[in-house]
Amino acid sequence: MAKVVCVLYDDPVDGYPTAYARDDLPRIDQYPDGQTLPTPKAIDFQPGTLLGSVSGELGLRKYLESLGHEFVVTSSKDGPDSELEKHLADAEVVISQPFWPAYLTAERIAKAPKLKLALTAGIGSDHVDLQAAIDRGITVAEVTYCNSNSVAEHVVMQILSLVRNYIPSYNWVMKGGWNIADCVARSYDVEGMHVGTVAAGRIGLRVLRLLKPFDMHLHYTDRHRLPEAVEKELNLTWHPTREDMYPHCDVVTLNCPLHPETEHMINDETLRLFKRGAYLVNTARGKLCDRDAIVRALESGQLAGYAGDVWFPQPAPGDHPWRSMPHHGMTPHISGTSLSAQTRYAAGTREILECFFEGRPIRDEYLIVQGGALAGTGAHSYSKGDATGGSEEAAKFEKVD
Repeated sequence: MAKVVCVLYDDPVDGYPTAYARDDLPRIDQYPDGQTLPTPKAIDFQPGTLLGSVSGELGLRKYLESLGHEFVVTSSKDGPDSELEKHLADAEVVISQPFWPAYLTAERIAKAPKLKLALTAGIGSDHVDLQAAIDRGITVAEVTYCNSNSVAEHVVMQILSLVRNYIPSYNWVMKGGWNIADCVARSYDVEGMHVGTVAAGRIGLRVLRLLKPFDMHLHYTDRHRLPEAVEKELNLTWHPTREDMYPHCDVVTLNCPLHPETEHMINDETLRLFKRGAYLVNTARGKLCDRDAIVRALESGQLAGYAGDVWFPQPAPGDHPWRSMPHHGMTPHISGTSLSAQTRYAAGTREILECFFEGRPIRDEYLIVQGGALAGTGAHSYSKGDATGGSEEAAKFEKVD
């Protein structure tokens, strides 16, 4: 029987919930492109509950233990003394999340001789050294589309929050103030602004569709150009390169995967191409941006605001400069782990595990690496190589209760 190691984020500081704000979830039958939602044979959890934290266990314990597998769940993932490190030697499956990633570097993969499957409960497998997985013949899979719409909603929320100067205005209320001039001195309308997405896949295209009713001018760049019918429907302007798009945009949103070709694609040089006073929203991966270049752009006024929920490493150490830089709207990595999204990615994780243990093919759209090569979604969206460098810095994080 197999050992399955599952790395999840910690429970709430007040304990695992016994009640929730809502009693149910809206029913969704399929994603916008027609792809079906996850189709496991069964689930052992109540939709709408907290599944992504340690006590939620993605609803997997009953299923895995009924098959005789050992199931280890922990939030301890960073450093040589972590629980993850202790179990690597005999782990056959490692499950992780983008929000609290178990960085599977080449060094860690070398310590896991039995590892056959690295499974992401969510979207984005850049916390795995894909080149090392390719070289070892390890399958890497993720639950494609499970939280794409969740992330897109977060993007729209943060664009509006930055442009309308929401967070400082809220803080004036909390301080007992009524400082209207202070609130509106940096507040604008998004109507008429030009917004561009780097990548127009499931998330990027959804962002464009959500923003169209705001009467914004919509731009995109992607190595896979959208069908002409979609471009006409949304009145999109396509740009052949990112650098060509930046000067046209008041707002830029990053919706591309992290791999060696996109690492630090936002830097001092490329930020000079942006309009002065542009806004940048990044819910893709923190390492797409040069950390200190973002700080400098905000301090100089080249950027009017920066928001997102992705950092590098994760969790971000307490002294990470994005925590204290001006005009930011950062959150922890939460965009894709709403209770709604958790229901989908927990079900998708169960579906992938059922296929793996029963020797059935994993859906092509869930595959990133298989058989020593990029596969499925991985072949479409990623490049070979490694983007985990520097992940050891996550060990500096100190939990705040």
